[in-house]
Amino acid sequence: MHEQNEFEEFQDIEDVGEPVLVEEELPLLHPLPQDLNAPQLTVRAVLTGMCIGGLLSLCNIYAGLKVGWGFNMSIIAVLSSFAIWQPLSRRFGVGEWGMLENNTCQTTASGAASISSAGLVSAIPALTILTGFQPGWGQLAIWTLSVCLVGVFVGAALRRQFLVVDPLPFPAGVATAVTLKDLYASGAASRQRVWMLLSSSLLAGGWLLVHTFMLPIKKLYLSITLPFLGRLKDVGVMRLNTAHLGWGIEPSLLLIGTGILVGRHIAASMFAGAVVAWGVLGPLALVKGWAIPGAHGTGHGAAWYSVLVKWLMWPGVAIMVTSSLTALFFSVRSMWKNWSSSQPSSDGLMLYKEDPSTLIPKKMFLVGMGGALLLSVVCQYVLFSIPVWMGTMSVLLTFLLAVVAARVSGVTGITPKGALGKVSQLSAGLFSPGQVTPNLMAANVTAGASAQSADILHDLKTGYLLGASPRAQLVGQLFGIISGAFVGSYAYLLLIPDPKKMLLTSEWPAPAVAVWKSVAELFKDGFHSLPTSALVAGVIGAFVGIFLAVGQKTLSPEKRHWLPGPAAFGLSFVLPATASATIFLGGMLLSLSSRVASSWTERFALTISAGLIMGESLFGVLTSILTSLLR
Repeated sequence: MHEQNEFEEFQDIEDVGEPVLVEEELPLLHPLPQDLNAPQLTVRAVLTGMCIGGLLSLCNIYAGLKVGWGFNMSIIAVLSSFAIWQPLSRRFGVGEWGMLENNTCQTTASGAASISSAGLVSAIPALTILTGFQPGWGQLAIWTLSVCLVGVFVGAALRRQFLVVDPLPFPAGVATAVTLKDLYASGAASRQRVWMLLSSSLLAGGWLLVHTFMLPIKKLYLSITLPFLGRLKDVGVMRLNTAHLGWGIEPSLLLIGTGILVGRHIAASMFAGAVVAWGVLGPLALVKGWAIPGAHGTGHGAAWYSVLVKWLMWPGVAIMVTSSLTALFFSVRSMWKNWSSSQPSSDGLMLYKEDPSTLIPKKMFLVGMGGALLLSVVCQYVLFSIPVWMGTMSVLLTFLLAVVAARVSGVTGITPKGALGKVSQLSAGLFSPGQVTPNLMAANVTAGASAQSADILHDLKTGYLLGASPRAQLVGQLFGIISGAFVGSYAYLLLIPDPKKMLLTSEWPAPAVAVWKSVAELFKDGFHSLPTSALVAGVIGAFVGIFLAVGQKTLSPEKRHWLPGPAAFGLSFVLPATASATIFLGGMLLSLSSRVASSWTERFALTISAGLIMGESLFGVLTSILTSLLR
């Protein structure tokens, strides 16, 4: 029998869902007993988290407009706050920066950093491109805050089910817990990790400056002529090669870091999806005339990407949605049984009874949830003239999709934000055909809030494993989203002052914006306007998603290891092939490093990947803002 405060590897991942993360990469931990005397919810923890999170919100906005992804910034926040307060504690006696206080700080920062999921890299710029309406700073801040508030309280409602009763891995939460535990276990090791974070950040930022200003390199395309044209001749395209399809590598350490962070299985799943999407279906769509390059058919980059993704997104989104719902179906009986039971099942984990004083009070939850729902409906009506009934439906749909988001994110570490939005856009297209604004912004509420609910569960997972107070984490998260809403909205307006001209270009591909914009345009005329080829591809994609999810649940570990993770596989359909290929390169570097220096990789891989992502994002934002101000 193990002691309750020991951290132990989780050796059997097959019982919790699709095994897209190998067990040795992110161990599952036994919860530590609660320490009611340790400082947690302090003023300095919340303020530090708000400042760090506000800064990190720039990273996710930048990365979202570059590759359509956001990242959990908890580990970066943990190391950054440790680097700030630990020296001050030793030299000036301001009080020790403890592990639980740091956890509150990272929860606050994580809430702020995830503000991009509230529409800043998807629905909001798509709305501006289609309608010309650009919300002001105050409007944008209140809107994003209202979306995140719904997500935070829905996530809090799901905490017991997905952390205690039917526990999922939540890889980012586990990784953060491991980082915090290791950080406070050894002074020398903690200094090494902080140094690695800073060094990798400076490396990524420096490399960005070099290949942007000194040695301009955009993307390294692989140019191999393909021996077929088909319907492309009808639009004057006389040559088709792999560069047109986006095959190549991006000189981006952010993408390399992403591959390291998500692990080799997800990276390989994404590459497999890219091969199917951009190596098979993409050329087929061009040759058959399902996707037409038009006047820009002779160049590389965003012109071809923007045309192809309008078609490829349908099978990709279908894969993500049906695989998520299938995984949920397998757990329905267990979920219903556990929800109706007062006694949690442990699934092999040693659980403790949490002190009632640390839990979220029912009154606090009900008041907060009710206020969040009301604010969301009011904002939809006042800012975008969305009818109250439709605004209410978008909020209620959040509860259903949040369960899907939690399951996918809890197992893979990737929240399918795009897929969530598409479900809501489909609903809006059915109930309100021909109206762009309700289609985008009602979907923004559902997708953004569902994504936020999944993100906070990673933070709550960290707290659960460390014996932290969920109440303290909820309060910290609320302050965090306030910081993120105001700082992130201001940074977005500075970074992209003219979305219509700046986005959907080679510099700012903004894949999520392209997808949201395309769907909104499509459903201006209702479901009957969906192209037949896209409909067929979507149906096939739906069956592929079901097949992959069933395989992950029913096959033996040896066989299902060869199946791609459906969430990552489908995601690659809406990312440029260069992005998936570069992420795959990062995953392979992790695999090679694990073989050559396993101990070193185990200690520093996550830290280095976080630094690469943070460094390129921050330097990229600052460079873009300075460039725009100097014009």
